[in-house]
Amino acid sequence: MAQTTESPETPVLPQTERASTGALLTRALRGNVRQYGMLVALALIVLLFQFWTDGILLQPLNITNLIQQNGYILILAIGMMIVIIAGHIDLSVGSLAAFVGAASAVMMVKHQVPWPVALVAALLIGALAGAWQGFWIAYIGIPSFIVTLAGMLLFRGGTQILLQGQSIAPFPTGFQKIGSGFLPQVGPATNYHNLTLLIGAAVLAVAVLQEVRGRRQAASYGLELLPIGLFAAKLAAITAAVAVFTMLLASYHGVPIVLLILGGLLVGFGYLMRNSILGRHTYAIGGNEAAAKLSGVKSKRVVFLAFVNMGVLAALAGLVFAARLNAGTPQAGINFELEAIAAAFIGGASATGGVGTVLGAIIGGLVLGVLNNGMSLVGIGTDYQQVIKGLVLLAAVGFDVYNKRKVGS
Repeated sequence: MAQTTESPETPVLPQTERASTGALLTRALRGNVRQYGMLVALALIVLLFQFWTDGILLQPLNITNLIQQNGYILILAIGMMIVIIAGHIDLSVGSLAAFVGAASAVMMVKHQVPWPVALVAALLIGALAGAWQGFWIAYIGIPSFIVTLAGMLLFRGGTQILLQGQSIAPFPTGFQKIGSGFLPQVGPATNYHNLTLLIGAAVLAVAVLQEVRGRRQAASYGLELLPIGLFAAKLAAITAAVAVFTMLLASYHGVPIVLLILGGLLVGFGYLMRNSILGRHTYAIGGNEAAAKLSGVKSKRVVFLAFVNMGVLAALAGLVFAARLNAGTPQAGINFELEAIAAAFIGGASATGGVGTVLGAIIGGLVLGVLNNGMSLVGIGTDYQQVIKGLVLLAAVGFDVYNKRKVGS
């Protein structure tokens, strides 16, 4: 009797099917403990305030406000995460955002510069500011804490000089839409925003295909996989989350413009940090700069580019904030850097560098945003809000230190 052989199309998964479901799940959670932990924390916070506010938190209007109110912090958090991964910090982003908002106001309101031209010029200002700071940090060797502290004072003073202590407004309508606009309605009149439904369906399809493709690639390399039941549950959770979020947005005015910006940044920088040489070098420098240099990594160039990128994102955040406020104001950007740093650490960054993800920065920013929004809805004062956010940040960093010591032991 002929001996049966496996079909060549069937991937051989050594030990995958024999491993217990519990062991696989435990290993998966340990590999992503901070990110999964923050996802669970975010879900619990949402459920808590949804109950505490009698359902107001997840109303379509409030979800839209939550996105638009925190969009500029999430943009800053992405750049801050990359800087922290490289082993540095940037204290100047709030002041730089204010300076760029002031410069854009002067260009558009006082000198009638077309808003698309002013937008590009503002981003270039941010890139130059980031390059200025990156030069002193990467090539001269001054600690980033000192350089960006000086930058914070410099850009805050520059903002006061540009605005002469007064707000400048209003901005052109097209520019305002960056911070408070929505995608237009298309197609037949329905109870929902049609374009948002199409975008939601596309996002869901891409997310599911990415998960399936990732599983197939892992199988082709003989890596350990989640059992099919857990994988199906993961796909179901992704589907439910995307569907609910899409329906909430579609039942109001649709997708905010700032959400499109965030989506583009998340996809672009996520790919950059996971798949590009520059991204891998950034992790290498933050993890062990001396070893990275011995391996041929051009650490000075990588650090310089990280701060240029941070400058551009700070400029973009300043533009989004100014557009939403419809004014360039001297008080813009205050404490933005603290919110961005907190979002990065809550989202999984390590104080020693070399650890973190772009998605983690978004999750950390959403944790803070939902806390702010939920506490305001239930009437908790800003004084107690600061105390609670400080404790959350301390707990997140303490959890990171605990995990490192546990792994080291």
